[in-house]
Amino acid sequence: MNTYIYMIRHGESPKTEGNDSTRGLTEKGKADAHRVTELLKHEGLGTFISSPYSRAVLTIEELAHLSGQEVLVYEDLKELLFSSEDKIVSDQEIYPAVQKMFSDHDFALPGGESISQCQNRAVAILREILQTFRGQKIALGTHGAIMTLMMGYFDNQYGYEFLMGTSKPDVYRMEFKDEELIEVKRLWT
Repeated sequence: MNTYIYMIRHGESPKTEGNDSTRGLTEKGKADAHRVTELLKHEGLGTFISSPYSRAVLTIEELAHLSGQEVLVYEDLKELLFSSEDKIVSDQEIYPAVQKMFSDHDFALPGGESISQCQNRAVAILREILQTFRGQKIALGTHGAIMTLMMGYFDNQYGYEFLMGTSKPDVYRMEFKDEELIEVKRLWT
């Protein structure tokens, strides 16, 4: 029996004040989280796992509760760390750095982590999830960069250009036979 990972990139989140990890969702983000629930409520999802960041949990929380489940939080599924501080970094600062990071996987901003480091931590957790929940359908509340790195580990077509083409939210169903990626299908429209 194959395992399905539903990568659910979080909805729109305000970048105005507070900490990066505690940012919630905008009104549009909340409405889109409800649309995610409507899209996936008949998929037979049985396990709900998320990054510890509020925006990722909030995007899948309604779907989990509708299924009578709680969201399991995995610390190592947090977004790519751009600094040692939990501060919000503007898109104008992040996007040029991310482009450089995808071209040089060992490059990191001061106090942050590289693409290689982030991918290693995330893929270790994804492999653990594939083993622990083999044969199930799993919703994974995630972020753009780390989602791209997990997908890119199994298929190198998922890189910087793919990341720049994703939306907030976004949903991709990955089908695995053991740890071999069989198919990826975008479900969000």
